[in-house]
Amino acid sequence: MRQPLRRCVFAAFALLTVSASLWAQEAERVWNFRVYLDDKPIGTHRFTLRGAGAERSLSSVAAFEVKVLGFTAYRYAHHATETWRDNCLMKMSARTNDDGKALSVEAAAEGERMSISATDNKESVTGCVMSFAYWNPQMLRQSRLLNAQTGQVEAVSIAAGADGSVNVNGKPVPARRYKLSGPKNPLDIWYTAGGEWLGLDSTVGGGRRLTYRLENGPG
Repeated sequence: MRQPLRRCVFAAFALLTVSASLWAQEAERVWNFRVYLDDKPIGTHRFTLRGAGAERSLSSVAAFEVKVLGFTAYRYAHHATETWRDNCLMKMSARTNDDGKALSVEAAAEGERMSISATDNKESVTGCVMSFAYWNPQMLRQSRLLNAQTGQVEAVSIAAGADGSVNVNGKPVPARRYKLSGPKNPLDIWYTAGGEWLGLDSTVGGGRRLTYRLENGPG
């Protein structure tokens, strides 16, 4: 194995190990993100994780509004609740209003199989399933992820990228980058060395840049 590749693998393993030990000690964690489109603030996305043992629950609430010349050109609202056992998703209930289009997802695991019912599709998959749980670095090991907006289980590829820094409350914080590809809009996901999720970057429709930046600071 070449030395650079060995360092990437070791860094990813260390990130996952440190993060798992941190979660075992905390009963509640909150991530408050300010969301930007081409560097202009358009809304917020708040994640609240509860539970310190094998059983955990997550609440995800997002609200965006894009204005052009003072008029609202686009609105987005999303609310999802998830139940986790260890690092496997056991249940999901999600509602999304994508600029007037209503979407819903209901998913539940029974034994080795998860049934998914969404607005535009229904399917059943086997094995441990994770959503796009950026807050959980165990996600970086996955080759498929459940989309809480569409209900589709998407094939993904995740690899370590070049390290850098991201702004948290206006201050640069050293960050490790992971590149997620496979979905329609590839992502750069940013973490501290200790495994705290700091933000993400994605190129969306029209080549515009969507950015999440943490407001409450790494724990």
